[in-house]
Amino acid sequence: MATLKAQHLAKSYKGRQVVRDVSLSIDSGQIVGLLGPNGAGKTTCFYMIVGLVQADQGRVMIDDLDVSHQPMHGRARAGIGYLPQEASIFRKLSVADNIMAILETRKDLDGASRRKELEGLLQEFHISHIRDNLGMSLSGGERRRVEIARALATNPKFILLDEPFAGVDPISVGDIKQIIHHLKAKGIGVLITDHNVRETLDICETAYIVSDGQLIAEGDAETILANQTVKEVYLGHEFRL
Repeated sequence: MATLKAQHLAKSYKGRQVVRDVSLSIDSGQIVGLLGPNGAGKTTCFYMIVGLVQADQGRVMIDDLDVSHQPMHGRARAGIGYLPQEASIFRKLSVADNIMAILETRKDLDGASRRKELEGLLQEFHISHIRDNLGMSLSGGERRRVEIARALATNPKFILLDEPFAGVDPISVGDIKQIIHHLKAKGIGVLITDHNVRETLDICETAYIVSDGQLIAEGDAETILANQTVKEVYLGHEFRL
């Protein structure tokens, strides 16, 4: 069991504090949501955990390892996988080569082990039949599967998903939910930030709600939906799952 913790994160831009004293945690095999209104600071929080933005204050820890001052690739080596919202596959490489490109960065694998990992990921994400297709030819749902397989190629303890439900059709939303449950079953902790509140709350065991740079609520979906402050600043009084 591993735990990813963000402790007392803070960030200011040009004298304006956009994140104030935000703390959250994700355990192995736990699905956690980070949600809030536009401009609330949730994306900045998320990027501080990933390593895209350097926190002014606070720490990011994996168990007892402080990765706060590690760049993104250092955090990846420590066990934090990241899936950006934008397409991240190589458009002119095949599906298999897209995954192998990531496997080749792993110093713990020899050639035979990389090929074995590749075959395992192709089967695990049901993309063996498109292994020779170029990245540019994939549907939205196929691309997401390949991107998640690539993220898993680094053997992460945690995966941070930025807007995983954005720009995909309803069938693909269900597909992505299945994949997230699969990650949980593998013991991987998942942190999701997404504008699609309904889908995110539906799949999360715990959600953290950020408004005006501060944490205003945390808990399961039922707790979040019952919170009056969350209703007033974010969900509205008519929102139902």
